[in-house]
Amino acid sequence: MNDAYKKILEKQQYMFSGKHTAVKVCGWTKKALKGEGTCYKQRFYGIQSHKCVQMAPSINFCNFDCTFCWRDRYNEPYESVDDPKEIIDKSIDAQLKLINGFGGNDNVNKKVFDDAQDVAHFAISLTGEPTSYPKISKFIENLNKRKISSMIVSNGSFPKVLKKMEMPTQLYISLDAPDKKTFIEIDRPDKVDSWEDLMETIEWLPTIRDKTRIALRLTLLRNCNMDNIEKWAELLNKANVHFIEVKGYMFVGASQSRLSHDHQPSHEELKEFCKELEKHTDYKIVDEQKVSRVFLMMKDSDKHMRFLDEIYKNRNELKKERSDAKINFI
Repeated sequence: MNDAYKKILEKQQYMFSGKHTAVKVCGWTKKALKGEGTCYKQRFYGIQSHKCVQMAPSINFCNFDCTFCWRDRYNEPYESVDDPKEIIDKSIDAQLKLINGFGGNDNVNKKVFDDAQDVAHFAISLTGEPTSYPKISKFIENLNKRKISSMIVSNGSFPKVLKKMEMPTQLYISLDAPDKKTFIEIDRPDKVDSWEDLMETIEWLPTIRDKTRIALRLTLLRNCNMDNIEKWAELLNKANVHFIEVKGYMFVGASQSRLSHDHQPSHEELKEFCKELEKHTDYKIVDEQKVSRVFLMMKDSDKHMRFLDEIYKNRNELKKERSDAKINFI
């Protein structure tokens, strides 16, 4: 990692847990500690915001330059590769150091703060394309062994990696356009055939339906990708995933140099989009979080899969066996 860029990230409160791995405490984690609300992932799936590590094992690389991304893009090859076991411990250590100051905040519930010391979830979504990390499969495998749930957010452009990868608790694939022309305009991939790679991933998703939870995340921009509903529906029906997240673009971060306030759809516009999708698919609106401008859509047949209660139950049972030195819960 270029030293100058690393210093910029550290000023933005990133903490490095490897040469190309970093953690940044999510704003929703901070809010949860102060009793000011929780991430929509807690509302939608039961992920506990105060026990969640937001991180990336690929902060050095992304092969897309998405117009809507609020992160700065950085592209540098992997000169050496972080150890997948080490970055779990180091990422947890970084998270606990970053939230340590909340322990002295009078607005923080002490029980919640104490509970936050037992990290239970990794949101592998901070920045960069995680499937570019050469040891992503071993990384997920070690999280699974430790009963730490994980959500990995991928742009779906490396189908060969995805097909061989150990499955996380929930696999997110970003789908930001209903057709190739719009995809190239919005996601701005390095390779012109990235759309075909993404479509290979979309066609593969139904084959892993019984192996992991799958979500498609649609980031919508007004006057850019909110039309052509029938083509959107065709792709969603083909993917046949458990969850559809329809999220509105927000005019924040690095995206402000590329887009404008006018590209932000309102919550009501997003709802209308979802209602149109309902006419052409079996997916129905099941929940929403207005402050995050996001909707959750599911099929009636999949509603029993929505919450991660069973996973956390198993984790709590395993925590009773802390004497097992092979399992290092921090």
